[in-house]
Amino acid sequence: MKYKWLLVFLIVVMLTPMTAYAHGHRPIEKLDNISDEALQMIKFQRYEDGKKLLDYFSEQFSDISNKEHPFSMDEQRIITVSHDEALEAAASSNMEYEERVLRLTKFRLVVDAIATSHQPLWTEMENQIMDAFREAREAANIGDSAHFHSNFNTFMSLYNIIYPSMKIDVSAENIQRIDARINFIDEYRSEVVHNVKTLEELESLEMDLKDLFENMDEDEADPSLWWVIISTGSIIILTLSYVGWRKYQGEKEARMNRSRVHKD
Repeated sequence: MKYKWLLVFLIVVMLTPMTAYAHGHRPIEKLDNISDEALQMIKFQRYEDGKKLLDYFSEQFSDISNKEHPFSMDEQRIITVSHDEALEAAASSNMEYEERVLRLTKFRLVVDAIATSHQPLWTEMENQIMDAFREAREAANIGDSAHFHSNFNTFMSLYNIIYPSMKIDVSAENIQRIDARINFIDEYRSEVVHNVKTLEELESLEMDLKDLFENMDEDEADPSLWWVIISTGSIIILTLSYVGWRKYQGEKEARMNRSRVHKD
């Protein structure tokens, strides 16, 4: 039993500095946590608490921006706009619950996109976005105008939630190409089921959206994360080897003691 406790103790002690190295407390991580808490408050309809957290976020964001300048001009602008929309949602006396949650979700995804270097949260909406888009494309292909409009509107609503976060993680060239296709389809949506060019744009847009999410999935993990994984494995192996050696030494001494007793 004492060896088991020794194993636990050694792993905890030896992992602590490396965990701190990998997840060092950066200012953006604090902002990330605040944005998540604000979203949870709105989900539970605790709007006043959500507003207080958003006010606190604003104070911390200003303080960090003034002292450390960790954000680019585009990041500051995107955070500010999404924060203002979230604050309006929390403070409103008559906004629908669904709209409040959507605005806080958009804000939460923006902060996460800045805080995260690998697999940001907005990519988790891939299935919902692609499903809505495929439903719209299939409806257009069979000439079902009503279902096309309904599903394309759903797609647009979901796409708008991740759009600010995309602008942080995706190149301007890729976003402009997708925007151009969406704007074209939206402009001619009234005749989409009869327009060959629009149907072709739908197919091209689907390919662009697939590439968008696939490229994000292929991002390499943070090198510091790999260092922790490798180091953690090494420490556990060394610790188990040490415990095994101690156990072997203990059993060896016990056998020697029993031999002495029998001789006496």
